[in-house]
Amino acid sequence: MTLLLSSSNAEISERDRRSVFHSWSAQGSLDPLPIAGGAGVEVWDAEGRRYLDFSSQLVNVNIGHQHPKVVEAIRTQAEQLATVAPAHANATRARAAELILERAPEGFAKVFFTNGGADANENAIRLARLTTGREKVISHYRSYHGNTGAAISATGDWRRIPNEYARGHVHVFGPYLYRSEFWAQSPQEESARALRHLERTIQAEGADSVAAILLESIPGTAGILVPPPGYLAGVRAIADRHGIVLILDEVMAGFGRAGEWFAFDAFDVRPDLITFAKGVNSGYVPVGGVIISAPIAAAFDERVFPGGLTYSGHPLAAASIVATLEAMAEEGVVENARAIGETVIGPRLRELAGSSPIVGEVRGRGVFWAVELVADRETRDPIAGSVVAAIKSDLLSRGVLGFTAENRLHIVPPAVIGEADAARGLEIIAEVIDRHGRKA
Repeated sequence: MTLLLSSSNAEISERDRRSVFHSWSAQGSLDPLPIAGGAGVEVWDAEGRRYLDFSSQLVNVNIGHQHPKVVEAIRTQAEQLATVAPAHANATRARAAELILERAPEGFAKVFFTNGGADANENAIRLARLTTGREKVISHYRSYHGNTGAAISATGDWRRIPNEYARGHVHVFGPYLYRSEFWAQSPQEESARALRHLERTIQAEGADSVAAILLESIPGTAGILVPPPGYLAGVRAIADRHGIVLILDEVMAGFGRAGEWFAFDAFDVRPDLITFAKGVNSGYVPVGGVIISAPIAAAFDERVFPGGLTYSGHPLAAASIVATLEAMAEEGVVENARAIGETVIGPRLRELAGSSPIVGEVRGRGVFWAVELVADRETRDPIAGSVVAAIKSDLLSRGVLGFTAENRLHIVPPAVIGEADAARGLEIIAEVIDRHGRKA
């Protein structure tokens, strides 16, 4: 078979528009950027123009592009056994599960592999409902959990509304001090009042009807909303008080993104189920999964679990997980992400927040940051979407591939980024924001 390669960006874009149906898009106005290759923290187009990838594509390429150990592991596995049914045992799959469990807190027993983060959340919800005998799932309005039936209904943002086909979903407001729903003046007030809101919602819904609380440890697409002190521990206490399963969604925040193996490692909390995808293998092969606590896993020792996927624990995906987690440990990738966040990204963004009239707030951990852009710092009115689009376009023209959501620019480079590349990208970002700030 010969790959159909193209020599120009225009040809690739035209072929793509003609034949590919894109997600979350009006198809007629698309102008996709062609990506032909990548290495480390850079990608390039078909004509050789290079971009510093401050998007990590969809905030998933934590180990960087084309890591040689991961690429080699996939190649070696493909030559040995390219696919196998999930009912069979496979050494590569077992090793991937073992390495994931080594990073989980004490008390976790097994891993159920899925094809990605959405069906990881789907199956975590299923596990919670089956083990509790209850139906309702409570999640945040500011959240994204995936685009399958229950996962999109658990999602809080606009994408849920045209897709609400699943039953039993209830939403609450989580903590977000900058735009507090609770008239809070401090992180402590925001945490306490958000917890009270959650508790009262559970009481009003009927605690005996609630199977699970599903939260992103750090909501990602919703704004990289680092929870205030005590919030996640408080949610854990509420869940325990009512016999509710706590599911923490680590799909975006996990495996180095927030400067920890799991983002919740930085908080005083242990969930019952952990969902993952993205950073576990940087998206080199589609994969996700649920890390299952021992009591929930044991509930299915004599009871059939009514769920499964043809590609659960696919050997190519499993091989990429093994290589990724081993390389991340050997190369100190998680430690690097934490250090870059503490010494480079955080300080530079806080400096930008102090000087730019259109930066309302910066927040984040590791290589997981958001710059909230406002039209007025006093009123905190969000900046116009056209300005955000112009900022993203200007960054691209200067060789930085950015990630934007609503009125925010997310700073989410690969976790392997070094100080020099981080500083280079941040200076371009600061210059572009400063230029648009002067126009405001």
